[in-house]
Amino acid sequence: MSPLLVNGKTEKELLKACLSGDRSAQRDIFYLYSGKMMAVCQRFAKNRHEAEDVLQDAFVKVFTHMHEFANAGSFEGWVRRIVINTAIKNNLKNHTIFQELDPEHVKEDMVPPEVFSSLSEEELIRLITSIPDGYRTVFNLYVIEGFTHKEIAEMLHIEEATSRSQLAKARRLLQEKVTQLYKQAV
Repeated sequence: MSPLLVNGKTEKELLKACLSGDRSAQRDIFYLYSGKMMAVCQRFAKNRHEAEDVLQDAFVKVFTHMHEFANAGSFEGWVRRIVINTAIKNNLKNHTIFQELDPEHVKEDMVPPEVFSSLSEEELIRLITSIPDGYRTVFNLYVIEGFTHKEIAEMLHIEEATSRSQLAKARRLLQEKVTQLYKQAV
């Protein structure tokens, strides 16, 4: 596999230039990863404006702490971790509350598998962003980012049982919303 090139430079060359303070290399790094990282931000944020703010804050941290990147893994993975942590801190700062929802108020209708395959990426993101902050945060961290409940509990300063509960409630609430969409479409 050939090295990734942006404006004739490999990622490694861009990183070296960024460490030297080269603004055009920083722009290229931002251009290279901002699309993927914006998708991450949108899943954690309430709206696009908040996601853009999180993305900007995260990239400021990336460039400020770039000297800490140890080349132990992929640079993209390192950036992703910073973006996720920035999104979590944003949610905690803005009073993400891990809400209790009476399980009796959440329907557990089975959703036909074809419903999920018919959802566009935009619809899926809209559904995820429509659930309460605590549910959305745990859902993203567990289902999409692959963190364990123990890791999530440590990141969010909650109990593992709370993480499991929030995930179960998020899944039920999303299933209810998908079921409503399905019934409207039929």
